[in-house]
Parts: sequence; C-alpha cells; structure tokens
Amino acid sequence: MANRHEADLDWLYGREQRRSEPEPTRVMPAPADRGESRAAAAPPAAAAPPAPPRPAVRPTPADYPRTPAYGAGFAPDPRGVPPQGPGGPYGPDGPGGPGDGSRRPRRRRRPVRTFFRALLVLVLLGVVWLVGVPAYAWSQVGRVDDTPSGKRPGDQPGETFLLVGSDSREGLSKAQQKKLGTGSVAGQRTDTIMLVIKPATGKPVLVSLPRDSYVDVPGHGQDKINAAYAIGGPDLLVQTVEQNTGLRVDGYAEVGFGGFVSVIDALDGIRMCVPSAIKDQDSHLDLKKGCQTLDGTTALGYVRMRKADPRGDLGRVERQREMLAAVAKKAASPATVLDPVRYWRLCNATASAVRIGQDTTIVDTGQAALALRTVSAGDGLTLTVPVANPGYSTPVGSAVLWDASAASDMFAQIARGDTSKLGKYAK
Repeated sequence: MANRHEADLDWLYGREQRRSEPEPTRVMPAPADRGESRAAAAPPAAAAPPAPPRPAVRPTPADYPRTPAYGAGFAPDPRGVPPQGPGGPYGPDGPGGPGDGSRRPRRRRRPVRTFFRALLVLVLLGVVWLVGVPAYAWSQVGRVDDTPSGKRPGDQPGETFLLVGSDSREGLSKAQQKKLGTGSVAGQRTDTIMLVIKPATGKPVLVSLPRDSYVDVPGHGQDKINAAYAIGGPDLLVQTVEQNTGLRVDGYAEVGFGGFVSVIDALDGIRMCVPSAIKDQDSHLDLKKGCQTLDGTTALGYVRMRKADPRGDLGRVERQREMLAAVAKKAASPATVLDPVRYWRLCNATASAVRIGQDTTIVDTGQAALALRTVSAGDGLTLTVPVANPGYSTPVGSAVLWDASAASDMFAQIARGDTSKLGKYAK
C-alpha cells in the first residue's frame, strides 16, 4: 500500500518523469476524508479579471460607434431622438465630429429661397428701369413759355391739358420736307389742337378744336384759331383757348412734324383701319382700303390730309383723335413696356419730339397720359366742339363756325368737373 500511495503522490505533484507516449487516464480513488481530499485535490481557482476603471468624465458621442449620416437610409425616430451620423447627431462639424464642436451646424441653402431672392432682385431692377428711363427722358424735354397774360379762368375741378400738333418744319432738311410732304412754308401754325380732360366726375374726354375755328384772338380780333399760335406762340394760343372755352389750361405740350414721325417709328408703326382708299398728292398719301400698319411718314400724311376728305377739317380731326388714341394704346401695351429696346427708343423719341409749358409738371403730364390711355381703351369720350357751319365765309377765308349755345353748354359742364352728360356731343 505504501508504494501505491507514493506513486499517487508522485503523479499528483508531477514528480514522475514524462513518458514519450501519453499516459492513460487514471481513476482517482475516493478519499477517506472528503473535506481534506477535496481541498487537496481541487486545482487553484483562477483569479477574477480586474474591474474596468470608472471613467472620470461622461462619455461623448465620439465614444460610441459611428453610423451613416442622417438621410442615408434612415428615417426620423418617432420618439424624437435625432439619428446618429458621422461625428454624432449634428454632423461632422457638430459635437464629437472632426470639426470644431463649438460651432453651430451649417444649414444648407434652400433652392426655393434662392429662387425667390433672385426673382425679387429682377423685379426691383425692372421697376428701376421702368421708372428711371422716363425720368431720364423727362430731364431732356424742352420747355416753352405758355403762360398767358391778362385775366384767366379760376381753378376748376379736374385737369385740363392742351395738346398741340405744330406744323413747324424746324430741324427738317430740304430732303426731309420733300419726303414728308410738308412743304417749306416758314413760321409755325397748329395743325392739331386738342383738350385732354380728366374730370372730377365722369369719364375722361378728348375734345378736338378744328384748326380753322373762327374765334376771337385776344388783341387781334376775329381770326382762325391756329393764327393765334402763328402770331404770338404758345402763350397767345393758351390765352385764346381759355377765353373762348372758359376752361383753365393746367398743362401744355406740343409736337412738331419730325417728332411725330420719330414717335411712330419708335413704336414700329401704328395699325389703322382705313374705311376707304385714299390718294392725296399734297400729303404724299396713297392708301388702300382696309387695316394696315402705317410708318411715321405715312401716318403723318394720314392725319394731315384734308383735301381728299369730303368732310375737310372735321374729318381730319377725327383721324387725329383716332391716331392719338392708337399711339397711347400701343405705347402703354405690355409689348412696348416689356421690350427694353422699344421702351428706350419710345421714351427718348418722345422727349426729343415734345416741348412742354414752363409750369407743366410731370404729374400734369402723367394725368393726361392716363386719360388718353383710358380714352384709347374705349372707356372715355371723344368729342368735337359743336359746329354750326363748317364752311363759314370770313375775311380770312373759309372757316369753321361753332354752335355758340351747344359749345357753351359743353364747356360749362367740363368746367364744373362733370362729364357724365356729355355723351350727346360724342362724335
């Protein structure tokens, strides 16, 4: 027994020499004393791994695994927790990202906001263009002395604007006079005399005063109304109109032959509907019946022609009103306002063509333009002063004699600022 016990101890404490071949598994005998045997036979227990040190600071988002950025296959968390992306929930430049975490995250510019900003800039530039070009042109307009002498009518409701078409050849060469059919008559007369009325009540009115109207010219007796301009210029013409109509003139403008042509050409012509064929050698006019576009030269002949018109001067004033309304309509059309080239040419051509009175303001001119635009759209009235005799014989030749009673009534209604009952005088 002693040898066997010694052999067991040698195996237990490893004192036995290792053999070349593996030793077969031995069966340990049951010890007599369970407590001592178990204590002696049990292998030493493995040491427990040391507990990880407790962090001194709170972990940051950088300590956690990084996941794809928000939007790369992730939907918002319904609990309201922002999804994790590179560098944490705020992107690379947020806390824990490669950038400076103290900076606020960058926001992407929204295409819609950028579009509306660009649109706003374009609108502002358009407004500057639409206002700036007429303002510049206004600074280039010539001025004339139109203030009459003597007693004048008092202020009246509404606005009255005197528009004159002069037959001045000033600035026209011999070749241009021949081309336009104006002749080379010296001096200035008025081929066209119109009153543009913007009343306090009622529709705007455009009133024609025939150039051969036989009236009293202050200081010069009875004569044709266009003689007033030839004798004393704009101021005497204004005084003559005020004295014979009872209306106070608030604004004045005149345009010559050359200016009229340049304005029509700046608009690329005016479309008119000719009721019958016209052929007039004096005005160099040869038109077929029907609607057609007239250039500046042809349009001038159309509004000046009277010998080929059986109604003479009365027919001419109707064509002049028709032409003026067409010019106002086309000048205010979107095709003109939105075309930078045409808009620039029109404003500068008008500035070169027109001369205004010394006291005429841009407000007066603007109100007259709006009234003309309303008339051209068919929402106003076009009138000719009531006539008693279109071929009245006078010492200065055949003239137009007004119907004194009807003309006095028409002008009295205008002077009161009410045009609502002038329909009976419409022509």
